[in-house]
Amino acid sequence: MLKKIAPSQVELGMFIHKLEGSWLKHPFWKSRFLLDDTQTLADLRHSEIDAVVIDIAKGRDVEPRPRGEAGEAPVRRVFSPPAQAPAARRRPLVSHDDKPDFASTARTGMAREFGMAQTVAKRGEKLVSKVFLSSRLGKAVNATEVEPVISDIFASVQRNPHAFNGLMRCKRDNQFIYQHSLAVSALMISLGKTMKLGPMMIRNAGMAGLLLDVGIGHLPINLDECNGDYRDFGDALLRNHTTLGYDYLRMGGDIPEEVALVALQHHERMDGSGYPAGLRGDQISVLSRMAAICDTYDMLVTDSNQRRGLDPATAIVELSEMDGKFDREILAAFVEAVGAYPIGSVVRLASDRLALVVDQDPADHRMPRVRTFYSVALRKMIQPEDIQLAHCFGRDSVVGMADPEVYGIADFAKLRLRLFTAASKAAG
Repeated sequence: MLKKIAPSQVELGMFIHKLEGSWLKHPFWKSRFLLDDTQTLADLRHSEIDAVVIDIAKGRDVEPRPRGEAGEAPVRRVFSPPAQAPAARRRPLVSHDDKPDFASTARTGMAREFGMAQTVAKRGEKLVSKVFLSSRLGKAVNATEVEPVISDIFASVQRNPHAFNGLMRCKRDNQFIYQHSLAVSALMISLGKTMKLGPMMIRNAGMAGLLLDVGIGHLPINLDECNGDYRDFGDALLRNHTTLGYDYLRMGGDIPEEVALVALQHHERMDGSGYPAGLRGDQISVLSRMAAICDTYDMLVTDSNQRRGLDPATAIVELSEMDGKFDREILAAFVEAVGAYPIGSVVRLASDRLALVVDQDPADHRMPRVRTFYSVALRKMIQPEDIQLAHCFGRDSVVGMADPEVYGIADFAKLRLRLFTAASKAAG
């Protein structure tokens, strides 16, 4: 049975089913958990959430109070299911007719999360488009406008660590600037989780990734002419977007300072070779050092009008070879987050086949799940096969990276999306 109570009534041993109110008002990403430590209890009681819904079937009930006692909000029953529903009327826990719960962080399979990630991406694209339009018009962006998308992306990463990032790697059919903002936001959240940052820090990391390039909207360029790919305008013009973005985000007074600082510092480098201030080492904020890696990685793997993007695994190698540019510890955490062979990478197997990396193994990021599509020996496309390399008992393995163009495979971007979509459905 669910009950709604005031935050001041919460006690240890209660099962928190839902926190009502904006996530900006509380420090918790998960809304469903057993309350079993005093610090979390104190944080919850002192948060600004509107109410707490507890499940007394999974945890402690609220203590009954003497009639007439004042000072506490009344307890209200929200939902009480029958003790045992008749078999004919019982519904499955998951139905194809159910609307997906985008707030849930319960683990899901790749197939289900892939579909949800597509919906989250569409929502995000609309939000980023609105933010850049507001930027052009000089209207301040509010944190409350951004929070639903950040919450959706975080929940997606919690449900399945690789589905949303995989989608961003394999799906490039909208303006570059919108896709880039969403991709960097998701990468920042994944990296923050791997670094074991606190909930507020991870939240700000996701927001910073979404907004770090908002200053582009203030530059005298027409993004529609280049499908939003501002990289073609050259560094001389683009360098100003960092200070413009920082000033814009501070204008409304609602965006956290450490988020705005990322817009200013994400092109700074550990060796002092970056801009706008040539900062070094610890002079650069932690979130900005994270963003420098996530931003550069997504730039490397994304096609431009001038060149084809690098294979994700090749991009990892290139980042590693940029001596002194990035924080080494954060870069190591980034490789752990996305895998040595990130989703979307093309690898050559010991069986002399080419395969697309479609998922990661949580125990070993060097042994991903792959989907074969080409025989090097036969020099032709083949019937795809899904292989979990960590569990194939040595029958196959990665021997190196591969470039599809070398094997005469044209327009690989479309094939990659088809392979990833099919593999995601097969993994359901």
